[in-house]
Amino acid sequence: MRRTSPSVPHSSAHDGLVAELNPFIGRREELAELGRLLENARLVTVTGVGGVGKTRFALRAASDAQERYCDGVRLAELSALTDPGLLEHAVVEALGLTDHTSKPPRTVLVEHLAGRRLLLALDGFEHLVDAVAGLVRELLRRAPGLTVLATGRLPLCVDGEQTFPLPPMPDPDAVRLFTDRATAGQPGFRLTDANSGAVHELCRRLDGIPLALELAAGRLKALSVEQMLDRLDDRFRLLTGSTRGALPRHQTLRTAIGWSHELCTPEQRLLWARLSVFAGQFDLEAAEYVCGGPELPDSGVLDVLTDLISQSVVVRESVSTPAGARYRMLDTVREYGADWLAAMGDAERVRRRHRDWYLGLATWCELDWFSPRQAEVAARVDSELPNLRRAMEYSLDHAEDVHLGQYLAGTLWFYWVGCGRLSEGRHWLDHALEAEGEHEAHRLKALWVLGYVAVLQGDAIGALAALQECREGAELSANALAAAYAVHRSGCLALVTDDMPRAEELLREALARYEEIGELNSNVLMGQVELAMAVAFRGDLAQAVAICEEVSEVCEDHGERWALAYALYVRAYAERTDGRPDRARELLVECLAIDHAFNDLLGAVLALELLALVTLDAGDPAEAAVLQGAAERIWPSVGLPLFGSAYYNAPHALCEEKARERLGDGRYETFRCEGASLGLDAAVARAIEGPPRPVPAPPLPRVAAPAARNSAPHTREPAASRSVRNEETTG
Repeated sequence: MRRTSPSVPHSSAHDGLVAELNPFIGRREELAELGRLLENARLVTVTGVGGVGKTRFALRAASDAQERYCDGVRLAELSALTDPGLLEHAVVEALGLTDHTSKPPRTVLVEHLAGRRLLLALDGFEHLVDAVAGLVRELLRRAPGLTVLATGRLPLCVDGEQTFPLPPMPDPDAVRLFTDRATAGQPGFRLTDANSGAVHELCRRLDGIPLALELAAGRLKALSVEQMLDRLDDRFRLLTGSTRGALPRHQTLRTAIGWSHELCTPEQRLLWARLSVFAGQFDLEAAEYVCGGPELPDSGVLDVLTDLISQSVVVRESVSTPAGARYRMLDTVREYGADWLAAMGDAERVRRRHRDWYLGLATWCELDWFSPRQAEVAARVDSELPNLRRAMEYSLDHAEDVHLGQYLAGTLWFYWVGCGRLSEGRHWLDHALEAEGEHEAHRLKALWVLGYVAVLQGDAIGALAALQECREGAELSANALAAAYAVHRSGCLALVTDDMPRAEELLREALARYEEIGELNSNVLMGQVELAMAVAFRGDLAQAVAICEEVSEVCEDHGERWALAYALYVRAYAERTDGRPDRARELLVECLAIDHAFNDLLGAVLALELLALVTLDAGDPAEAAVLQGAAERIWPSVGLPLFGSAYYNAPHALCEEKARERLGDGRYETFRCEGASLGLDAAVARAIEGPPRPVPAPPLPRVAAPAARNSAPHTREPAASRSVRNEETTG
């Protein structure tokens, strides 16, 4: 059987700060001033006109200050959010937290931040200002070690806030920025005596706004600096003064963007407008489907997109995903495109196409989850989450499309459950089921997925309500598939609540229903694993192993890894019970590596608990206590420890009892606390690789004893004996 490397890493896309793609220029005095503010204030908000460089500036300041925060710096990008109800979820995601419980995400944030010293950067909050202000106010009050650095076009107006209005770049820095970006896009460009005056004048006319300067630099392939000045002087004089009440620099930025827009071909302007429907990043295939049409064939989208990249309207991300290159638009540029899309009267059609594309993507990902591309699917959905959210929002905002929102929320079950997103999944499922849709099958799917999520969150009442409604609705509508899933998840609920006879009965019934209708996927395999667990708990280890070996074979055939991890867990349970701890450890190491790679916190903590007992069996009670402490720290983010189940708790109780006997209560608590101090990545690495090996002290250098002052030549002091040296060394 293929094995997962024990060193499979897990990394969050939101750890730390994003890498800079091009040189940061200027702003030295402003950076120093912002650094001083961060030393003395717990909330600093960088404000300024769109395009003035608030995000880049704040992230550089955060990077410069990160050594002051022992728990690091985290960035939450909020510009792609439109639903204030997702704000806390976005910050939870930015902090790299996984919480399987039904606790509100705000509670999760408060509990996580309460004892930490951390800098949280909140970027692009102005469209959610009330919600962000309320969250920041509570977090600062409840987490004394937290500092918040926010960026937006207006202050948050929270007590204790220090605002830092970011001015445009001074002339020398503006010229350096323009020259750097111009040279990068047009290698032959140089600042010379001949063009210096025009460059300085252009930078002055653009008010030193970095976005305007970068857009202008992107035009050097088609225009000279002098031609750009002419266009600013003539063509856009009316545009500059057309927005009554607008601040002069807002007018300047809109002029610069409008000027760049005017210089685009009709196809480029059309694509610019249509791309504005994307939230965050997008890929070429999505752009071709959503933005293609009679006026712009999808086969021509790549060429036009390339032109927009060269003009700095679209940015290509530096790191490609498994799905290929990714692109994005800066917020201000996207907003300008959205205005044009609305003016064209085409916004509704393009948004619907956007929704339809992501419906198709979710459908494909659900099917491909049961394949060798499972890890790729997880990464793809992770990168597309802002767009999937927007697709669900669009569907749920239109009464005739509610059923599609229910379909999307249910179809993403594998992401909510398999990739540590239970809390957000619960948010969408609850929201989707508030309204009645036109398609009963989609509602039934959302119901059984809600029941599954609730089971894993430890919400037995919510799970029972959803699964009972699903089963009744399935029987009334003769929906055999939904009925099978409702029975299956009811069996899962019985399993974690210690009703083993009922669990076995329901799980066998569900598996028979699956076989009858020809259903085979990760859910079906998990049903077999859950049956094996119930069988193992009642003492039939041979049957449990046989079931899980069959599951492992199917996983091998289909490249499935997520369900395989749970089968490995059950097999390890049986191996340990039969007195083979070494084999049990091999299985658990592989299980833990898979769970951690998928960010499946439930699977990971179950593996840690059993691995602690296996470690005790191997004769290391101290390390067993460390692993129990590590698991203890994780459980609050999963739910009721070991589901409150006597069966699941038995290995934990046995391990603690035996470890305390061998170590004594004091030493046991010392090692347990050591484990509880480990973060998730460190705990998994320690479980897989074992405790760190002590580094041997370097040997002491031999130093010759000095000769006696009056001794004769070639005579030496007698060498000290070994016992004397040891006494000197240890004294």
